[in-house]
Amino acid sequence: MLREMSTRYGRTPGGYIWAVLEPLAAIVILAIGFSLLLRTPSLGTSFILFYASGYLPFNLYHNISLMVSGSLKFSKPLLAYPSVTWIDAILARFLLNLLTASMVAYILLTAILLLTDTRTVLDVRPMIEAMALAALLGLGIGTMNCVLSGLYPTWIMVWSIATRPLFLMSGVIYIYEDLPQMAQDILWYNPLLHITGLMRTGLYPMYNPEYVSVPFVVYTALILLTLGLILLRRYYREILNA
Repeated sequence: MLREMSTRYGRTPGGYIWAVLEPLAAIVILAIGFSLLLRTPSLGTSFILFYASGYLPFNLYHNISLMVSGSLKFSKPLLAYPSVTWIDAILARFLLNLLTASMVAYILLTAILLLTDTRTVLDVRPMIEAMALAALLGLGIGTMNCVLSGLYPTWIMVWSIATRPLFLMSGVIYIYEDLPQMAQDILWYNPLLHITGLMRTGLYPMYNPEYVSVPFVVYTALILLTLGLILLRRYYREILNA
């Protein structure tokens, strides 16, 4: 974790400040852009709060899945020591990015609620649950990608291209109910759509997304995580020696 911190944040001016500024800039750009096109967001009256509620859990998932997928390559020099195992490399990157993204989400949401007149009544439980599900899903997908990219180097490029529309398909800039029925039937199988919907129930008390299925997200994440761990245990030496 210390090596990751010094490499990712210690070598750039500002360090951890960029971890806050990057999602803040994305949320502000979304809020300004859509406020010029729409009178009000799909929920509430604050554009910046609406897009923050979708972007922050998506950002947590994205950061964890991306960082975990490169764990073995990043920690390859340390894995030469017998006391350091492949599971240490995955856990270190997962925990650091979980703590960082959670801290950033707390700072940004607190600042938005204090500086804007949203009059929001918070329900913290579903918000924590949504962030935990985003982290678990990121860990599951990241672990699978760690195996696949290690065995097949071109996989990470294929995955990157295939998931570019994911931001638009995950309910960050809209709510599920705004979609036509055909799109709802297809996108329901995107676990991130359930996560962003759950996150918004903690910020909008009158919002009750009946489509959200927590078991679906949990089972999807655990199946991917279990399969990824089994494959890593079998092939981690081949990946390190590639």
